[in-house]
Amino acid sequence: MPNGSLDSLLFSSNSKGKQKVLDWKNRFEIALGTARGLLYLQEECTDCIIHCDVKPENILLDANLSPKLADFGLAKLLGRDFSRVLTTTRGTRGYLAPEWISGLPITPKVDVYSFGMMLLEIISGRRNIDLTAQDFSEYYFPAWAATQIYNGNVINIVEEGIAEERDLEEVRRASIVALLCIEQDEEVRPSMGQVVLMLEGKIQPQIPQIQCSTLIDNQADRRVTDSSSES
Repeated sequence: MPNGSLDSLLFSSNSKGKQKVLDWKNRFEIALGTARGLLYLQEECTDCIIHCDVKPENILLDANLSPKLADFGLAKLLGRDFSRVLTTTRGTRGYLAPEWISGLPITPKVDVYSFGMMLLEIISGRRNIDLTAQDFSEYYFPAWAATQIYNGNVINIVEEGIAEERDLEEVRRASIVALLCIEQDEEVRPSMGQVVLMLEGKIQPQIPQIQCSTLIDNQADRRVTDSSSES
């Protein structure tokens, strides 16, 4: 693809050490396009397809920065008569849903979880897991981001300079959707259909009634689990 993968524009630096920055409009369209792609896989294909490895590296961008889901090496087919599939394969650290880490059969909600993590990265330009962080509070970005969102400080999680004042309501909506997607309980997470509607503004997302401490308490477990997970 002409513009490579999403991670190269979110996290990489050019030869001068200055980070390449996507503006908010492009980021939002990439997020929405990816959500629509996952919706197609989960609800519109003959058999439900669980991608199992949703992350910026697997989102390719064409000349117009339109996103294309790539790398279906871990994908699982889920017949319409079944609700779960057992898998022993591992996805990528930082994007694995709690039920998958626990070894339970998975549902399309694992892709919802991974999308939520990626959406936070799209908004912030930061990796959700930073194994090199010296400050433990910075190791697991979603916990800090959740605290900011609950306290009404959404602007604090946005990468500097990408959003203007007119974009802030859209940023807020996307941030809340991300939190809904990374709920620990898969039953509470929205479907991809609901995610698309919320991003489009057709449904108003509500800040989830989860405790920030739940995310924070899981940091130690994720430090061990994510460090040992294979890409």
